Amino acid sequence: MAMTYKTRKRLSLLVLVVGMPAYVVVAVTLVNWLFPDPLNKPAIWIELLIYVGLGIIWALPFRKLFRGIGQPDPDGPDNQL
Repeated sequence: MAMTYKTRKRLSLLVLVVGMPAYVVVAVTLVNWLFPDPLNKPAIWIELLIYVGLGIIWALPFRKLFRGIGQPDPDGPDNQL
C-alpha cells in the first residue's frame, strides 16, 4: 500500500527533525571512535570525505520518501485563480 502525500510529508519532516540530528551524533561519534588520538587524526580533506560519504549513506534509504515533497499535492484540489 502506497503512502499518501500527506503521510509522506509528515514522515519526511519527522526524519529531518529527529533522524538527521541523531545520525549526525552517530557519525561524529563513529569518526571520533575511529580516530581517538587528536594528534594522529587524518588530514582535513580525508575527514571531509568520510563525512560526505556518511551523509550520502544516510540519504539513500530515504530517497523515495523525500522525492516530490516540495511539489504541490498531486491528489489535492487545484488552487487556480
